[in-house]
Amino acid sequence: MQNKVSIVIPVYNGARVVERLVTSLNSQLSSLNFEIVLVNDGSSDDSDKVCSDIASHDPKVKFINLSRNFGEHNAVMAGLNYCTGDYAVFLDDDFQNPPSEIVKLVNKINEGYDVVFSFYERKEHHFFRNLGSKFNNYIASFLIRKPKDLYLSSFKVINRFMIDEIIKYQGSYPYIDGIILRSTDKYSTIPVNHNPREEGESGYTFGKLVSLWLNMFTSFSILPLRIATVLGFIFSMIGLILSIVFVIEKINNPALPIGWASVTVSIFILGSVQLFAIGMIGEYLGRLFLNSSGKPQYIVRTTINCNEDSGKR
Repeated sequence: MQNKVSIVIPVYNGARVVERLVTSLNSQLSSLNFEIVLVNDGSSDDSDKVCSDIASHDPKVKFINLSRNFGEHNAVMAGLNYCTGDYAVFLDDDFQNPPSEIVKLVNKINEGYDVVFSFYERKEHHFFRNLGSKFNNYIASFLIRKPKDLYLSSFKVINRFMIDEIIKYQGSYPYIDGIILRSTDKYSTIPVNHNPREEGESGYTFGKLVSLWLNMFTSFSILPLRIATVLGFIFSMIGLILSIVFVIEKINNPALPIGWASVTVSIFILGSVQLFAIGMIGEYLGRLFLNSSGKPQYIVRTTINCNEDSGKR
């Protein structure tokens, strides 16, 4: 029997394109046994109505309407909790990843991998988005030990083993790639085409990119705390050395005035290190508090064509 593929699509202000996307998927993936899982992530346009209408007329389409905007990774978590496929493909709603390329990903994961990431020989994102992606990949290599030759693309496919591992995550701030990389090393990559965005602009603002990086920092690594510790030690040593130098200079030249500049600079440096360390500790403690207080990953308002016994997170 052919494996079933769940195509999970987080929708954010995609009212003008999501119907064409679903039509394209149905026409180009006739060789696959698949379902489509649309997750409306608190869109401010009519995405909920459009998705609801699509799911009402197509039993192959599941629709999950979240109560507000929770973020792409949280929306993907919602979709994974409702999907029933042997594989799950993550697809954006902007047509930048051609639906026909899904077949390549599925064929590759059938070779026995847990996850297959796509990569692009040429990316059609805006310069700022490309820069953010490069920075994100560099930080991921540094913080969560991502292999340097691996590009963390949002367009990827995972198997049922990895789906079940991901949905076990109970934290309020999921970072999907972090969960994947800590769960398996059976991954592969495959080149795919990347098209210009057809409608609107990317939902990833600078603030959302910073939030994504903080999720990576605080949910999957304690390296920032270690960096703060090392910085504190380094500047303590610098302060000790400078103190010795100042004492020696004063002994050799008693008339030498002690400048206020050196004192002010020392205060600013040490104060900055302390604030950085306190800020990082506060970020970790704040997220621990929100997790322990039951802050949800997402809240589902309505569903269509979904199993109501699943997806309650």
